[in-house]
Amino acid sequence: MEYLLAPRGRVTRGRWVKRFLSGLWTVDFARPMMAAVTVPQERTIRLSLDFLTKGDLAGLIWSSEDQWSHPLLAYETDRDYRGVKLSFDWVSSPGVKALDQVNGPTLTIEGRDAQGNAATWYVRLWNYATGTPTNARINLDFDTLISGYAMEGGAVWAGDIDRLFLSVVPDAYDGSPAPLPAAVSATVELRNMAAQGLRSTIRAGDSYLPEHSLRICSGYDDSYHQPPERLVEQWQALGYRQVVNHYVGMSHYFALMAADSGRFEVAQGLNSAALAWHEALVHAARQAGFRMIFSLSFELLADHAPQAWMQRDFQGHPALTGWTPSSTLLSPCNETAIAWLSGIARQFADILADNGGHVDFQIGEPWWWVGANGAPCFYDFETVASWTLAQGEPPPVMTSVEGERQTAERQFLDWLGARLADATFAVLGAARAAAIDRFRSHLLFYAPQVLDETRPDLRRANMPQAWQWPAFDVLQLEDYDHVTAGDEAGQQRGRQAVSQHLGYPLEVQHYLSGFVLRAEDADAHWRRIGDAAAKAMQSGVSEVLVWAWPQVARDGFVWMDLGQGIDMVEQFHDVRFPLELGFDAVGGAEFATQVASMASGYEQRNMLWAQARLRYDASVGVRSDTDLATLVGFFRARRGQAVAFRFRDPLDWRSCGLADNPDAKDQLLGVGDGARLRFALVKRYGFDGAEEVRRITRPVASSVSISVGGATVSEGWALDDLGIVSFQQAPPQGAQVRAGFEFDVPVRFATDRLDVSLSRWQAGELPAVPLVEIRE
Repeated sequence: MEYLLAPRGRVTRGRWVKRFLSGLWTVDFARPMMAAVTVPQERTIRLSLDFLTKGDLAGLIWSSEDQWSHPLLAYETDRDYRGVKLSFDWVSSPGVKALDQVNGPTLTIEGRDAQGNAATWYVRLWNYATGTPTNARINLDFDTLISGYAMEGGAVWAGDIDRLFLSVVPDAYDGSPAPLPAAVSATVELRNMAAQGLRSTIRAGDSYLPEHSLRICSGYDDSYHQPPERLVEQWQALGYRQVVNHYVGMSHYFALMAADSGRFEVAQGLNSAALAWHEALVHAARQAGFRMIFSLSFELLADHAPQAWMQRDFQGHPALTGWTPSSTLLSPCNETAIAWLSGIARQFADILADNGGHVDFQIGEPWWWVGANGAPCFYDFETVASWTLAQGEPPPVMTSVEGERQTAERQFLDWLGARLADATFAVLGAARAAAIDRFRSHLLFYAPQVLDETRPDLRRANMPQAWQWPAFDVLQLEDYDHVTAGDEAGQQRGRQAVSQHLGYPLEVQHYLSGFVLRAEDADAHWRRIGDAAAKAMQSGVSEVLVWAWPQVARDGFVWMDLGQGIDMVEQFHDVRFPLELGFDAVGGAEFATQVASMASGYEQRNMLWAQARLRYDASVGVRSDTDLATLVGFFRARRGQAVAFRFRDPLDWRSCGLADNPDAKDQLLGVGDGARLRFALVKRYGFDGAEEVRRITRPVASSVSISVGGATVSEGWALDDLGIVSFQQAPPQGAQVRAGFEFDVPVRFATDRLDVSLSRWQAGELPAVPLVEIRE
């Protein structure tokens, strides 16, 4: 497997596409309204709208800079719209302010004027329409656009535009936050879209990667503003296939209604925009051959959650996750909340069932929350009342779950776990009812939150026995915090605890690897995420997924399965070049350095390689006809340059000097931090501050010895592929991990042709046998 981060800002492999391509528009708005953009057919955009206040406004957006596509697929930035003409049919339903009305559909153009000053122009679409106020043909020539309601605002400068924003408002719009008498669901379609003229095409990325074994996760809260068809197209282009795990979110899918408190709180069911978006997503995914897993969690945007539904701590503070804006966790004991969530589950399951039959449904990260102050949120009214009714006395008050709990507290925790299980099965049952016999259940379990070692009894509440195999068809495990923090010991503890307690066989487990919250952490975190995904694939789980698409696209994450396909060959044979031929080889280390000599005589040197690369000529080891035949046979078996192999460097093949024997204290591999389990074998050359640290990927396994904190250890560690030492228990904080070993160099032939002549060899002419080190 191989992964990399593609750079943003340049098209590496491109194609020409029409500007204003329907799948590349986005939508945005201010809550509490909701909107979604879909592409029902080519050259058509459908805007689905849910208006709730008289001040709601949605914008259909075309941006000159592609902010949302993966770098390999993004279109190039082009702010010059001179010579461009855009036309489309405008078709709006009742509930949308018509084209001819005050505050009717307006094209806001943001950019700079001819002098480079920031400018904004407001172009009334009705001024460029032919037809009726709800069904018209719009023709926009960017060279002749005039802004203003009555075209009194002056000419638009089309040479430097950042963004187009086509605004849509409800028919009752007056700009105020006053609620509408009832929610209004409406649609707008832009049909038969056409871009013509000079600069009506733009260059876009056209990469198409081969299918690989990593699966993709997505989330509605981060992708609601894009057409779902755009997402599916990009997943395919980047090699993702078969399975998509889609989190329906915690903030955008539900219908809302005005409450007596003045807030907007959840109503029954999905809003029409989310329904249209998810139906389009499933349809596009099915057409592309994807099996969709819909994920529904107990998490809800706190701004819209009824107060009585929230988990609360002993002081009555609601469970808040800390996101901005914050989400809360629904109480498993609140029957009204669970009934509402069950209705949502059934509606999402219906979408899956109606678009292909089989329903894959996930209960996502269900748990009792522990607040930022360390106080557990076990004390909402319904939970306290339910326990008191069953036990005849109030529950024990826990201000913290740190450390081991008392007997009564453990009983309460076990009871909470049973209630959590009941709630998850209720939601799952609603989804199953929609699917009948075409159903597969999934449980998403977040190990770092539940299996915190400082809170050993919390797992009683958050890993109930009722979840044990085969309560769910698939167990999905995620351990993001451990992965990105490099906490390998935490990863291992979590996986072992889940396997032992819940008992799901590997063949019915999925592993989710992720996630990178901040773009500035991309380099380090994606490397760890990729390593964790690769290791999970080797472990035997049935699927490995990456969380999640918005961050994959933002950072340019690319995954490839190397070694697959009819044109690929096995890349390494774990055999050694014959010692009798290689021990007299001539060669050594080389670097790559650019040297520029100045007129003054000074030099500027640019080091291109951080580590040396070795080259050899093994021809001097050929001393007989038998040696020559051995060489030819070995060369043919490696297919020339195609397959690498081991080579014993006659001058450097031990962790110590050639005259010494390897010792467990020879080479410093690293310093323990109490969490790190894996250390790579290295050999150091030079002095502190100016040393070269060389990775050793082909050690002689039987020769490796390890010391921790100065003491040789013979148990509790293993040598993994490519010279990685893995410990069962993490070396303690501050302990030096050292190793002694013998090793070979991974090399390949540096030619596909071996010129051999028996008569010439007997006359003293040696065939060239060039070898070159490979990077692993």
